[in-house]
Amino acid sequence: MTTRFWIPVLCLLPQIGSAQNQPTAVWRFAVSGDSRNCGDIVMPAIAAGVQKSGAQFYWHLGDFRAIYDFDEDMYPPAKLQLQPSHVTIADYLSKAWPDFIEKQLNPFESLEIFLGIGNHEVIDPKTHAMYLKDFAKYLNSPRLKEQRQRDRDPGAARSYYHWVMNKSVDFISLDNATGNAFDAPQVAWVRARVAEDARTKSITTVIVGMHEALPGSKTSSHSMCDSPAGIARGREVYNMLWGLQQKGKKVYVLASHSHFVMDDVFNTPYWANKVLPGWIIGSAGAVRYRLPPNQTGGTIARTWCQGEGSAADRLFSRESS
Repeated sequence: MTTRFWIPVLCLLPQIGSAQNQPTAVWRFAVSGDSRNCGDIVMPAIAAGVQKSGAQFYWHLGDFRAIYDFDEDMYPPAKLQLQPSHVTIADYLSKAWPDFIEKQLNPFESLEIFLGIGNHEVIDPKTHAMYLKDFAKYLNSPRLKEQRQRDRDPGAARSYYHWVMNKSVDFISLDNATGNAFDAPQVAWVRARVAEDARTKSITTVIVGMHEALPGSKTSSHSMCDSPAGIARGREVYNMLWGLQQKGKKVYVLASHSHFVMDDVFNTPYWANKVLPGWIIGSAGAVRYRLPPNQTGGTIARTWCQGEGSAADRLFSRESS
């Protein structure tokens, strides 16, 4: 466990519709992912930093608890000699997600929270259906319910969804937790969503978040490239987003899964001249990873970090109306 804390990535977006020649107002949101292992320690510090920042909401990109093993912040390993109480696997599994809500989400108090789904949320015996049930409060929040009504979407709450802020910024939260891939209905939904954003003049910016990075990033060894379906469908979604950017929309792509902070992640030979702005933000408490070797071009790359993102006020400051 680390004893050093940082706030997560804080992203600045301008208010759209400011009068001409007036200074552009900005608003903030916070995003990070991967809070298993030590999130009970790191996430309250993140929450405190987010609240002080004035962010309008916090977005978690998945991997809440380890599930395949006991999280160290819940049950310290024996080698630490902290004399943890005896615990059974069944006891851990029954407490893991409630612990995440109590220790990691409740510190955000009244701040709005959006949840993405990570691969650890569907590790056996946890299932996608259990995720929808146990996190229904967040997946069917008043804002998301209202958004589905505006979209005339008759479906129930899903693990992928979107919401529009300030009538100008479309946030899209996707699900690639199972098999490193999007399923076919989700790809069709993304296609419809992108087409609608392209048609809607008031939508100037689209921000897409997911757990595993789209194919071809600087973290390809730990991303949607880990399965053929992930490559095919992830590439399809990337090309949709690239097409949207070519139509004049500003598009940004966020992911976690790898436990470090890195920007400019799609500036790779894989995408050549089709580079979307992208970030990896997987530092909310999970066991820390080193940066991939020989990576260049980023400005906020951080290795061996948890909750890091101190330079992130620059991320979206380039955006204009």
